[in-house]
Amino acid sequence: ELFFSNLTEEIIAACVDENKENLAIVKHLLNKLKKAHIRSTIINNKIRPDGRKLDEIRPIEIQVGLLPTPHGSALFTRGETQSLGIITLGTANDEQTIDGLEETYSKDYYFHYNFPPFSVGEVGRIGTGRRELGHGALAERALKPIIPLKDHFPYTLRIVSEILESNGSSSMASVCSGTLALMDCGVPIKAPVSGIAMGLLIEN
Repeated sequence: ELFFSNLTEEIIAACVDENKENLAIVKHLLNKLKKAHIRSTIINNKIRPDGRKLDEIRPIEIQVGLLPTPHGSALFTRGETQSLGIITLGTANDEQTIDGLEETYSKDYYFHYNFPPFSVGEVGRIGTGRRELGHGALAERALKPIIPLKDHFPYTLRIVSEILESNGSSSMASVCSGTLALMDCGVPIKAPVSGIAMGLLIEN
């Protein structure tokens, strides 16, 4: 990364005009060359930019029962991505009401995903956008098959994933922290679920 950073500065100093009118074009071309070099290195040398082999994953750390108040909690860390999973149990009165265009119904299991700007070193407003909705729905669907039926476990389940740090695949880290939080809570899940993101590179 330091090599690319130094090289970028040298090329910008040599190629960008005084008024910096072509700065955006130079940066765009540099980014394309950088991606092509990384892609070629992975395909030809079977090694990724951080030094890992193709079958290696980032270091994983797990802690459960961190928070005393919620019914279940788990901290899942994979490399520089960290998800704090929190689960709360409720009654039928706590079911989530979905007021859709075609029908209105309630859910006794739902998953909320929060991605604050500080998790990627940025400053900004904390809110709910497409990313939060999409990743939350993805994690919710991943865990739904293991949630016990209401006849066997008559509680409303709310899982929250707080992303504390992110450097790739925070949605899959949320699946892992969600599973761990369910087990910490004592929910009789059908089987544990883990999530992992996979990149795809195809030779030209």
